[in-house]
Amino acid sequence: MAGVDLHVVELDWMDPAVVATAVRDLPWLCWFDSGGRADERGRYSYVCADPFRTLIFRPGEVEIDSVCRRASAFATLRSLMAEYRLPPGRGPVPFSGGAAGLLGYGLRREQERLPDRHDPIPGLPDGWIGFFDVVVGFDRRDNRCWILSSGFPETGAQGVRRARSRAAAWRARLAKQPPAASPQPVPALAWHHETSPQSHRRKIVRARDLIAAGDIFQANITVRAFAPRPPGLAGLDLFLSRREGAQEPFRAFLAGPSGSSLASLSPERFLRVQADRSVETRPIKGTRRRDPDPVADRHAANELALSAKDCAENLMIVDLMRNDLAKVCDPGSIEVPQLCEVESFAALHHLVSAVRGRLSSGEDAVSLLAATFPGGSVTGAPKLRAMEVIDELEDGARGAYCGCILWVGFDGQMDSSIVIRTLVVTEDRVWAQAGGGIVFDSDPDEEHAEMLAKITPLVGAGAGD
Repeated sequence: MAGVDLHVVELDWMDPAVVATAVRDLPWLCWFDSGGRADERGRYSYVCADPFRTLIFRPGEVEIDSVCRRASAFATLRSLMAEYRLPPGRGPVPFSGGAAGLLGYGLRREQERLPDRHDPIPGLPDGWIGFFDVVVGFDRRDNRCWILSSGFPETGAQGVRRARSRAAAWRARLAKQPPAASPQPVPALAWHHETSPQSHRRKIVRARDLIAAGDIFQANITVRAFAPRPPGLAGLDLFLSRREGAQEPFRAFLAGPSGSSLASLSPERFLRVQADRSVETRPIKGTRRRDPDPVADRHAANELALSAKDCAENLMIVDLMRNDLAKVCDPGSIEVPQLCEVESFAALHHLVSAVRGRLSSGEDAVSLLAATFPGGSVTGAPKLRAMEVIDELEDGARGAYCGCILWVGFDGQMDSSIVIRTLVVTEDRVWAQAGGGIVFDSDPDEEHAEMLAKITPLVGAGAGD
């Protein structure tokens, strides 16, 4: 868009938690709180709030700035993103403003005609996206941070004035903030589980039977827990209480409409698009609980690396993601530079692969999302039939779970994570969910133990029995 550039103000270093706390009263707070890794996944963090445009997705409709219409979520997002353009490379961090928020698992209905026998989670839409003209970006490696302000939706001279005034208002607000975040204490939550351990094991056996019959190759089967939301519990305080000591590179907090929010400790990148149009996805399949004893911990990591079952599970999803990326990437550009490598986080070891490609001419970040959503690591293979099996076997709607948290820059770049290891807060409840990919060699007891290893950091010990 002509006449639009980026206003950049460098700040003295501030902890991202301090900035998020300073703007917690503004609507639609998004905090992309990377951490724990020395590579690029843990380098940058972002805080944005008070969007100039909002989208709320519900079955068959999109609410745009409080006006509802029958429309597709992905088509609407792509169309509106085209109205706001920034030249690439103008900011000191990859995300300098754009669309950010949640695409929940329910949006799978837009891509294919799929069964949906579960009632939705009350008060939780299929997703929400804000368009943010102001972002505070953090380079955690170099301890530098900036206010980045585009001036959108204004352009030209009006856009320049808006960009400067908005940046000045944010700077003044941050100058009043104490140097440390002070979250409120979070009470213990009384968790209830929809699926008993015995029922969970029976579901695994049923999925394994479908695999033996040749119906599917793999299905990701999950179980859900919920707790009453204590009076006064703020989603941001819940996130601050869970992030301490967490090493996941895609930690994030999102505040959405009607009091809903997400507190995510996701380790898994869904999709990234860089300025050169290169694409990366990093599916996770294979998990072991970490051990405080270093010798036992190394043994667990080595056992995961050598597990034929976990490697087979991972390879199936790598193949699925290669096929999904091929829908929108240049022929011959798909490669797998990392296959079944162990990556270790605070509580868990994971088996991680990477698949890369290059977007074809005429494609963009949103068309990439539409071609690949939801991620194969949280569905199974073949993808459509696996989603039908998920609907048959799981006891409740996934809601936000297994969707993605994302930002899409006005310059065309994008990064996103799979919604796993995430607490979903609605008006009266807090929700958690976990599971794993089931293949022919899956053992019900081992799969149940893996689910417990994943959900325990979120809800506490004894979470599934």
